[in-house]
Amino acid sequence: MAVSHLKKINPFHTGRHQKRQSDAMFGSKGKKEEETDELNLHVTRYRPEELDKLARTTKFSRKEIQLIYRGFKQECPTGLVDEDAFKAIFAQFFPQGDASQYAHYVFNTIKQNASGQISFEEFLGILSKVSRGSIQEKLQWIFGLYDLNGDGLITKNEMLDVVTSIYEMLGRNTEPQVEENSAKEHVERIFHQIDLNQDGVVTIEELVEWCCRDERILQSLEMLDTVL
Repeated sequence: MAVSHLKKINPFHTGRHQKRQSDAMFGSKGKKEEETDELNLHVTRYRPEELDKLARTTKFSRKEIQLIYRGFKQECPTGLVDEDAFKAIFAQFFPQGDASQYAHYVFNTIKQNASGQISFEEFLGILSKVSRGSIQEKLQWIFGLYDLNGDGLITKNEMLDVVTSIYEMLGRNTEPQVEENSAKEHVERIFHQIDLNQDGVVTIEELVEWCCRDERILQSLEMLDTVL
């Protein structure tokens, strides 16, 4: 499963040099910045009252949201991320492998409309659940990641597709070294353990029960709190 790699859902790391951008969006703006925004109708202006709302609807503080937004704004000046941009961001953190397919799967768990773009609010909402949510919320997100067609069930082929994308993303850093059949062998080993009634599909209830029986998985889920 992807539990040990979920921290990478937040690829928008921040730095001190980005503070100016966040301050501009949450507070006052200079003349040049205002002129730039007027030329770009897609820029979302986040005001203090919006910041308060985000703090109420997520598990992040105002300061944490500002920190996350700095990184988001640095990578996504328009305030929206399409799938190609999302893949490019993931690629920066996994240069030793090919993260494009895994990024595609993660993108689909965040995207909430047919526009093909992710807003900051959507990204922050998912990040809040994955990093600060309950065990149930985190497992719901993991289940959605593997349930590729959204029918409420995970098939062995769906699990294989996602696990394969993880191996491709990690590339040569995978221990033990990835062989051609590594992903398939991994799925064959654990799928029948999760599929408790052996009907060939995994339900959210089966996933939760299997994870809750393994203390190592529970500890991994508890450690998903993002360091900001």
